[in-house]
Amino acid sequence: MQDLPGLGDLLDPLPEEIGALARDLIGLVRGMPGLTGKVMRGWRSVNFRHARAGHVCAVFPHADRVSLYFEHGRVLADPEGLLMGEELKKGRFLRLYPGAPIPEAAIYVLVSEAIALFA
Repeated sequence: MQDLPGLGDLLDPLPEEIGALARDLIGLVRGMPGLTGKVMRGWRSVNFRHARAGHVCAVFPHADRVSLYFEHGRVLADPEGLLMGEELKKGRFLRLYPGAPIPEAAIYVLVSEAIALFA
């Protein structure tokens, strides 16, 4: 995966395993049709947009985990119960930790639904 401009600046200060996890997650989301990613330095995230659906999701790397935030997560079906953030008004997020598998199929479904609902 070719780095997005500014990705190294965002990830390099973090622990190596967090950077690797974030890169894997960013690569997964970035590979989905119609999405473009951009490093948002102020937010310390990589945000993903769709031409018709607008802002879909964002990857937030933290010192101990990586979060995948869905802008309209409240309206997404979550049959596997992966999304957190019931206290949030409209968004929801998924927490990923180093050493744990990335639920690729579930993420693909969630991102696809997030696009379909607003495209």
